[in-house]
Amino acid sequence: MTRNKRAFIILLVIIIAMMAVMFQASNTPYKKQDIKPFLREHISLSKDSLPQFSFRYDGELVTTGQPYDFIEFCIRKLGHISEYAALTFLLVCVFLITRISRKIAYMTGFLLSLLYALSDEWHQSFIPGRTGHLIDVFTFDLFGILLGLIAAFIVNRLIRKAKRVNKGDFDIRS
Repeated sequence: MTRNKRAFIILLVIIIAMMAVMFQASNTPYKKQDIKPFLREHISLSKDSLPQFSFRYDGELVTTGQPYDFIEFCIRKLGHISEYAALTFLLVCVFLITRISRKIAYMTGFLLSLLYALSDEWHQSFIPGRTGHLIDVFTFDLFGILLGLIAAFIVNRLIRKAKRVNKGDFDIRS
C-alpha cells in the first residue's frame, strides 16, 4: 500500500496532531484568543499609524483606523493561510508515499483540506463568541490550500529530480 511505511505513519501522526491543534483553536472562545490587549501593551499605535483604508469582510468593516483590530485581523487570516498550506502540504505528501497516482494524491489532499476547512467553520458556529464564516474557507483557507499544493508539487519535483541524479540519469563525471 505504501512505499515507505515509517514515513507514512510519521506524517499521519503529524497530520492528526495538527488537525487536533486546529480543532482546539477553533473550539476556544474568541475572548480567550483576543490578542488586542497584548498588542496594545507591546505596540504603541494611533489611528494614524497605518495608511488609511478600509474594506468590508463578511459584512463587517475592517479599517486601519482601528489599528489593533486591523493587525489582529491580519494575523488571524495569515493563520488561516499558513495552517491550511501546511495541512495540504502534509496531506499531499502522505498520499504521495502511497501507490496512488500523483494526480489523485494532489486531488485528495486538496479535497480533504477543503472539507476540513468547511467543517472547521461549521464547528466554530457552535462556539460562544465565534462565528463560522464561509468566506474564510473560500478566501484565506483556499489560498493556503493552493499554496500547500504548490509547495508539495515543488518539493516532490525536487525529490524526483534528485533521485534521478542519484540513479545516474544525469551522471556528471569529471
